[in-house]
Amino acid sequence: MSRITIDVLEQQAEAMGLKVLESDIPGTTCGLYCDQLRTIWLADWLNDRQRLCTLCHELVHAKYRDLGCGTRFGVKCERRARRETALMLISPSEFAMAERTWDGDTWHMAAELDVTMQVLTDYRQILKDGLFAKRP
Repeated sequence: MSRITIDVLEQQAEAMGLKVLESDIPGTTCGLYCDQLRTIWLADWLNDRQRLCTLCHELVHAKYRDLGCGTRFGVKCERRARRETALMLISPSEFAMAERTWDGDTWHMAAELDVTMQVLTDYRQILKDGLFAKRP
């Protein structure tokens, strides 16, 4: 299985009619999606791994045309975006190999899989909850 690249995600955004902009987002927010403007903003301080994971996450929000974390359905939308991002960016075989190689060390596993610690944690939670069969 080939890994998803930032180029693939940017092409997906373009095909969906979305603008992807880098911006000086205040605080620790990595990315934002605005359905009304069909725009994704990525923090300009993200490294390549963070940029990949954040863009993937925001594209899930765009796919479902989520209205934002502050809405009535925000928690559910965020949970779905995190779950789908983890399932898109981590393959079961690569996860198993990284887990064996690094004896479960999360930092090294995340680096090996080229994802953030958050995405790796989300993937592990999916496995723990037995939600793997519901892969999108």
